[in-house]
This record gives sequence, structure tokens and C-alpha cells, in this order.
Amino acid sequence: MNERKTTRQMHIGKVAVGGGSQITVQSMTKTDTRDVDATVSQIRRLESAGCEIIRLAVPDMDAAQALGRIRGSVSIPIIADIHFDYRLALEAVKQGVDGLRLNPGNIGEAWKVGEVVAAAKDRGIPIRIGVNAGSLEKVLLAKYGHPTPGAIVESAEGHIRILEDLDFRDIKVSLKASNVMMTVNAYRLFSSRFDYPLHIGITETGPASTGAIKSAVGLGILLDEGIGDTMRVSLTADPEEEVRVAYEILRAVGIRKRGAEIVSCPTCGRCQVDMRPIAEEVERVLRSVKRPITVAVMGCVVNGPGEAREADFGVAAGKGEGLIFCRGEIVKKVREEEMLGELLRLINEQE
Repeated sequence: MNERKTTRQMHIGKVAVGGGSQITVQSMTKTDTRDVDATVSQIRRLESAGCEIIRLAVPDMDAAQALGRIRGSVSIPIIADIHFDYRLALEAVKQGVDGLRLNPGNIGEAWKVGEVVAAAKDRGIPIRIGVNAGSLEKVLLAKYGHPTPGAIVESAEGHIRILEDLDFRDIKVSLKASNVMMTVNAYRLFSSRFDYPLHIGITETGPASTGAIKSAVGLGILLDEGIGDTMRVSLTADPEEEVRVAYEILRAVGIRKRGAEIVSCPTCGRCQVDMRPIAEEVERVLRSVKRPITVAVMGCVVNGPGEAREADFGVAAGKGEGLIFCRGEIVKKVREEEMLGELLRLINEQE
């Protein structure tokens, strides 16, 4: 892994971003922001899953005015996602949000941008410039012909210039596309030119299965190259799944560990026990575990004992029976039908 790029540090609420601070996991609520109870409930579930910063859509003034009640009911920082209407940004700031996501070039006249920047400065609120390949300015599409990494970065540069001309530099940037390598190359290009902290993600990746793969490839490349200060996995799925996949990506590249990592046998002709339902049940039960542990669920006499021995907890199955391991030691031999229960009981006792 390459050395992580040093960026400016900013704070979203009490969460430090950039400047060598821990890479944080974000998500976005999928409720109607005007429904305070439903939104607060979802944020609390996300926080329990490990979400550290949450973004909320603010489509109208009713949603903006709901932000204060939501902010007062949760503990993680809230970012208001604003498009086009500067009055929504001003109201969001008034309601006590911790950050704004808006593109100043889309807000309109310079005086409107100036009012938003002045309000953000007064409250110490950072602004994330969020460039998306699907909503590039017409002039850039005419220049480049279609979305490209260069067009995405040039869009970001234009928005940054507006804020810098107002002496505002408490900025975070994202440069997203649904095309994985377009996104990766846009972040690479931007990172070579600027030291603003970066929020990384692949946008509109699709349902959980395909979206997780695209996100893992793109974010894995960027993280390995030392690019990224916060991240979101965007899935057409429950937002808790976004958080779970984000932590799996961070774990896979060796950056952060949270919760249970399941090492399980893919099964083949050597396997004499049906390991799939056992692995699926172990994963389901352990989703609530926050502390990092490794659990091996193995059905192979070739690799099983070694993998189970190296894990914190494990089972290595043979014909009609299995060995239960705890931190490198065999605890007991059990019948096939007892393996799942004994493994989970052991984990529960030890944790």
C-alpha cells in the first residue's frame, strides 16, 4: 500500500477529516427527511452499524426546517445535501447542521453564494463540493464531448475557485461516476493537483451484489494508492448494508477492522458437510458484533484445520463431525449437527 496522501484537516462536528486522521465511513439516509421519526430511527441504526457521518437530502424548506429536530436527536454529525436553492443552505445552517454538501456554481448569483459562505464561516461549517459525472455543466460537456476524468476535475476546480475567491477553504471534494475507472482516474488527477480532503465513492453502482463489487474495486484501488479521507459505498439497498460493505473494503485493504470477519470454505468435492448454511448463519448472528474478530467456517480437510487455527474462533469439519478451535487451540470435537451451536456458544462466552 502506498503512503497515504497528506491533505488539509477539517472537522465535521467532532469528527476530524483529512490531515492523517482516520478514514471515516459515511452513508446517506433513504427516508423522507421531513419524517423526523423515521429519519432519526434510521440514523440510529446506521450509527449502531458503524456509520460516522450521515448525509440527508434537503429538497425543500420543510425538510430544511426538520434538520434541527433530527440533529438534536442523534449524536453523529449531519451533512445537509443542498441543490440550487441557497435559502435551503441558509436554513440548514440555522438548524445546526455540521456540514453542507453543495456546488456553489449551481446556487446562482454571486451574492447568494456569498450569503451561504458567510453563514458557513460564522458557524465553522465545512462545505463538500460534490461533482458527479451525471450532472456536469453543459459547457464542459461541449468541451469534452462526454464525461471524462478531466471534465470532472475541471468542474471541481471551478467550484473551488468560487469558494477560494470568497476566502473560504474549509472544503472537502468528491468526484464520482458510475464508471469505476473514470472515477478512479478523476480522483488520481485531482489528488495530484490539490490537497483538499477527499470523500471517495463510486456512485449509482446498482443493487447490493453488483454494487459491492464495483465499490470494492474502485475504492480498493484508491485506498491502496493512499487517496481518500472519508468514504461512502452507494448501493440500491438498505443504508446499513452500505456501511457493512464499507468496513469490509477497509478491512480487505488493511486500514480498519470492525466486527466479525468470516473466513469460509467455498466448498468442493472434498467437502463432506454442507457448510453454506452454517457460514450464512454465523454471518447473520455475528453482524451485531462490533469488536474485530475472525471466524473460520471450514469444511475442507486440506485447508480447514490451518484456517481454523489461525482465526480467533473456528470450526473445521470432517465426515459427520468437526473440530472447534479457539485462538489456535482445539477446544473439542463435536458431531456435525452440533457444530454451529457449539461455535456460536463459544464465541458468545469469549466475547
